[in-house]
Amino acid sequence: MGRGIFITGTDTGVGKTYVAAGIAAGLRRSGVDVGVMKPAETGCRRKAGRLIPEDALRLMKSAGTRDPLDLVNPYRFKNPLAPSLAARLEGELIDPVKIKTAFKKLSRIHDFMIIEGAGGIMVPLRHDYTYLDLVRAFRLPVVIVARPSLGTINHTLLTISALRHEGISVLGIAVNYAQDTRRGLAETTSPSVIEEISGIPVLDVIVHGSRRFDSLVLHCKSRNRCGYPKII
Repeated sequence: MGRGIFITGTDTGVGKTYVAAGIAAGLRRSGVDVGVMKPAETGCRRKAGRLIPEDALRLMKSAGTRDPLDLVNPYRFKNPLAPSLAARLEGELIDPVKIKTAFKKLSRIHDFMIIEGAGGIMVPLRHDYTYLDLVRAFRLPVVIVARPSLGTINHTLLTISALRHEGISVLGIAVNYAQDTRRGLAETTSPSVIEEISGIPVLDVIVHGSRRFDSLVLHCKSRNRCGYPKII
């Protein structure tokens, strides 16, 4: 495994950027030189004729990087859709080689890379290429961000199954309270059920508004001991 992680989610709106930014900030405070990537961002607002990738900019701020935005975020689109469809509506076609090239350049100048996907692991970057394909090419372990509410067992186990089918290592799960909701029976029992069935640890349960990501940062630092793998 290489010096980095890929952040995916069980769904959209689960707080991937929040968790990724929290890990980046924590690693930075502990002295790790962190690089970040958001390969494709959709739903970007337009300002002064340019699309603004707010998630990518938030990741950069948390990591304290000043890398070229086109490396951190090679593709950005206006419509809040899956990248493949957003690109098609704007007359573009996402090229995975461009994303891999950006990753290679960033990985040469940073000790640790955090890459955040869009939505879940099966979201398409183009009709024949999903984030699952990209993760397989990067050969990085994955952190799954899951929601706490009813249904998360199914969504999380399906994500784990898809990754395992491709031989991709899952570092662990972060259960994130993206909304300020009350903990009911489903919320309090689901993490242990997911661990029991999958054998994958729930690394952290992040309460709404928390700024503490100590457990996630500690596990990520354990991955900062070897070189990057050859990208396929």
